[in-house]
Amino acid sequence: MRRGGLALALLLLAAGVPAAAQPLVVSPGPEAASVTVYRNPDRRDSEFDLDWLEGYALITETRTLRLPAGESVIRFEGVAGGIVPVSAIVSGLPGGVGEKTRDARLISPGTLVDAALGRRVHIRRTNRRTGKVTEADAVIRSGPNGIVLQTAEGFEALRCTGVPETLLYDQIPEGLSDKPTLAVSTTTRAATTATVRLSYLATGFDWQASYVANLAPDGKTLDLFAWLTLANSNDESFVDAHANAIAGEPNKVEEGDSEPAPVSSEISLRCWPQGTTSDIPYTVPVQSVGGEEYYEQGGADIVVTGSRIRNPNLSSSSPVTVISAEQEDLGDLKLYRIPIPVTVAAHAQKQVALLSRSKVPYERIYGATLRAGGEDEPTPAGILLRVWNTREKGLGLPLPEGNVAVFEPAGGTMMLAAETPMRDRAVGEKVEFEVGESPDVQILQRRVLKKDEKEQDEDDDHPRPRVYEVEISNARALPITLELSLVNYANAKIVKPSHKLGLKDGSRMWLARVPANGRATLRYTMKPLPPKPEPPDEGDDDG
Repeated sequence: MRRGGLALALLLLAAGVPAAAQPLVVSPGPEAASVTVYRNPDRRDSEFDLDWLEGYALITETRTLRLPAGESVIRFEGVAGGIVPVSAIVSGLPGGVGEKTRDARLISPGTLVDAALGRRVHIRRTNRRTGKVTEADAVIRSGPNGIVLQTAEGFEALRCTGVPETLLYDQIPEGLSDKPTLAVSTTTRAATTATVRLSYLATGFDWQASYVANLAPDGKTLDLFAWLTLANSNDESFVDAHANAIAGEPNKVEEGDSEPAPVSSEISLRCWPQGTTSDIPYTVPVQSVGGEEYYEQGGADIVVTGSRIRNPNLSSSSPVTVISAEQEDLGDLKLYRIPIPVTVAAHAQKQVALLSRSKVPYERIYGATLRAGGEDEPTPAGILLRVWNTREKGLGLPLPEGNVAVFEPAGGTMMLAAETPMRDRAVGEKVEFEVGESPDVQILQRRVLKKDEKEQDEDDDHPRPRVYEVEISNARALPITLELSLVNYANAKIVKPSHKLGLKDGSRMWLARVPANGRATLRYTMKPLPPKPEPPDEGDDDG
């Protein structure tokens, strides 16, 4: 029987029996894998889109191959769909690597039709009224953009007969794969079994850190916990992999559009004359005879589902019993190694503990930034929680960029006080969390006029020094410390401050101690700078 003979040919091919002059060795998947994820350096927000990940990963797979003597082609199936072929390195082959190619034609309803042009398939029809199923041979003459079939009755367009129709294939046409595949050629002197290591870069990965800071009731210490979330938007899962995450920005050359994208032709069905049959959208099931896999077509894409891990319980600094990631140096980069095997699943996120620290001392600092020489309405001061990233202060490890959720005790319950971003912080740096504004601490800046002094016009050709006053009022029952940054004009400078000013991030800064239910005042003068001389005109040299 024709179908049985084709099925036997497929079994022989899968068993490694050569169907052509050059033997084919198929490796269906790795025995072990390592996934090292590099985050997208251009993503500054805390959330990533699982459907559009712009980080990448270094994937290393271990596979065992039975190689025949002479020339052969090895098909590494199940590599990540975002593989960058030029980055692939294969080690362990006795004869080395000849050529590397990526099979870009993945199986889909469209590519099945495209690859089967001119070949015999089967069409199955179901009578809507009686439910009777009939089957006939057909040859695909055109497609996938308008599928034309030749049957014993003549030529017809698919699904234009008014009854449900399904195409069935005896086999998957050559050149199509249900898995992303990397093919390499090699030459071996004698038949042997080799353990091969395949390493490559792949797009469609990313990772992020998410922190939870629980403030203790004493107002002096906090507990800091962090999640490390790995994300994979590829169709391939890496089961029980050794997973790592890299913090920092390594130098990576963009490959542009030189890499072939997987080909998945769209199906477009057209009937003649137009509009004589149903225009209602439909689903075309595409089957492989004798197989167990079914690809459901809705439009032209194969829908693949994946499991997602639940969101962490952010109301607790340590919501689960955890095994924290181990941090190591990788040159100027930081590597976070997960000490147990994890599954980096397709279209999913994986969360593991990054760090957990208890009783980290912190300071509550109030802060504000004012434009020097301005007059403003009263504004509330911002609140900063400051910790020092040192071992003596309970931390002392690199902190990768991420969002921080800050919880404070209120009535015996931990309440969310703020969510704030944090950039990468090295060991020894101060770390500040912005947790909102305090209506009890107000800042007012105003100009102080001398006796008989009138308001000076901004356009005065001869500006004179001006005196300004900044007043901080504290309605809290406790004294506070406030850091006030004064951003200076380019054409004036601050002189004669009533309190000593320091520097913070390039601006003059006043460190004010304000008593409980009290006030503190800073007075300073803005002195105009002489105008810079204009450069001479560069006219033509008449000499």
